[in-house]
Order: sequence, then C-alpha cells, then structure tokens
Amino acid sequence: MTEESVRWGILATGGIAAAFTAALVDLPDAEVAAVASRSEGSAKAFAERFGIERAYGGWDALAHDEDIDVVYVATPHSAHRAAAGLCLEAGRNVLVEKAFTLNSREAVELVALAGERGGFLMEAMWMYCNPLIRRLKALVDDGAIGEVRTVQADFGLAGPFPPAHRLRDPAQGGGALLDLGVYPVSFAHLLLGEPSDIKASAVLSPEGADLQTAALFSWESGALAALHCSISGGTGTSASVTGALGRIDIPDGFFHPERFVLHRDGRDPEEFVLDPADGPRNTLRHEAAEVMRALRAGERESPLVPLDGTLAVMRTLDAVRERIGVRYPHEG
Repeated sequence: MTEESVRWGILATGGIAAAFTAALVDLPDAEVAAVASRSEGSAKAFAERFGIERAYGGWDALAHDEDIDVVYVATPHSAHRAAAGLCLEAGRNVLVEKAFTLNSREAVELVALAGERGGFLMEAMWMYCNPLIRRLKALVDDGAIGEVRTVQADFGLAGPFPPAHRLRDPAQGGGALLDLGVYPVSFAHLLLGEPSDIKASAVLSPEGADLQTAALFSWESGALAALHCSISGGTGTSASVTGALGRIDIPDGFFHPERFVLHRDGRDPEEFVLDPADGPRNTLRHEAAEVMRALRAGERESPLVPLDGTLAVMRTLDAVRERIGVRYPHEG
C-alpha cells in the first residue's frame, strides 16, 4: 500500500463483485490487482472484463498474495466465514459483503480472528458510508427531531425467483432477511442501537427460506421500529424516522438515497439532496474510500461501520430467524 494506491483483491465474480469492482476502477487511488473464483474460467473472464492483472482459480492463492492490501469478499453469505477467515489467517485485510455471516456465532469468530491477526475487518454496509445517511444520522444525534419514537423501513423485490435461485436457497443463506432485511435492520440499529425486544412473522417457501418477513422491534426508551423485507413483492424501499419534535422521510431507495426531507414542527420542510459530485445513485465508492482511509490511518476497524455494531445486527438477525423458524443447513 502506498500513498498513491491501495491494492485490492476481489474474491468471487458475481453481480455485486462486478458492481464493486466498477466502483474501484473509478477511484484514482484504488488498484484492482487480482481476482479469485472457484472457477478459473470465471476468474479469467472477470479479469479480462476489468483489466485485472492476476486471476486465480481458487481462494487460497488470492489469500496468500502478498501484493494485496485488502480483499473484498463477495461470495454468498454461506461462504463468508470460510472465505474471510482464510484471508485473515493469511494476513490480509478484509471487507466482507453483508450480511456479514450466516449467524452471530460465525461473526464473533471472524472478529476474534481479525483481533488475533491484527488485521482490518469491516462489513460492506455501504449504506452507513453514504453521505446523506451520515447527514441524517448527524441531524438525529443533534436533536433535530427530538427523541426518536419510531423507525419504519422496507425493502422488497418483485421476483418471482425460482426455487433454485440463490435468494431461495437455504444452503446459500437464501431468503429475504439476510439479503434485503439486513438493510432495514441496520437502519434501525444505526439510529437506536440493539433492540430490547423483537417480534417477527414471515411467509416461508417450501424450501424453508423466508419470502417475506415483518418485524417489530422495541427499545427501553419506548421507541419502536416496524420493518419489512420481501422477495415476493416490490416495495417502495422507503424509510421514516419520527421524533418528538419532527420527522425525516426518505421517499425511496433509503439504503442509497438521493434525497430526504426533514419535517419539523412549526417550520417549512427542508430537503437534503445528494451532491452530484458524489456520483451515481448506485455507487459503492464511498464504502471503498472509507476502507482505504482506515487502512492508511492504521485503523483495525471503521468508525462508520464498527464491528460491535455488526455483531449487534447479527444477533438481531439471529433473533428474527428464531422467531420465524428459519435455520440454515450449515448450522446443524
């Protein structure tokens, strides 16, 4: 790693890996140096697509590539523990796609391993790195809407997804909750922390994956959160935070917003808009930039996506799954 560039390795070659790599290519201080897949052909095709120098037909070679500063793990959830663990063991810094792992036990293991090896570890919760989400968080923390009373957020895709699709395959951590529900859950955690009580209900597929899940969280402060995720119906992906003195609405795409509106009692609504310089709506570059900033600063975790927060979210996801009766084959 130099002041000029941070050298990235990409582990997996699916859609999210491609989107993240495209974001890295647009960052002048990022270098995508290598890619790995279980399929050598897939790795080579990905490398050719993005002009990457080294392509590995296996994870181990990437994990032990001494010329890599940080590895981005973009496998399905079910492989996060193994892939990220391999890289941490080999001395690599790691950014892991969300949901961070299948369950909190695996998450605790990865965090402990990073601590033992002295490596940087972060969940790829790009929402937390978004400039508008950071502004919203600051407004709430500064008391702009008073004490938070309620949080609402939803994320649903229309589908339909066939039984063999990753999103419906329990062996890959399929279902709405880990893929989509992690966003509403993380949004509520960002504003209120870990809930004290959790209620949830779901519609399950014949394979045992959750097609849609609704959850009601409560906190000792009296705050409530109503959250929903679905892979059987497209939702507005809206969010709202209501406080004793006002409300903040994100009308659509709450996890990568272009705008939100602050409503305060006795005042005209205030609209906050994403700076055009921050790039297109689907950008992941803020997340990548935060990783590189932390690495250059010698930090072992990001203050924007702290590991304690990631562990708390995973505990909450475990609790929701317990209530809706979803268990993955890897969990025994």
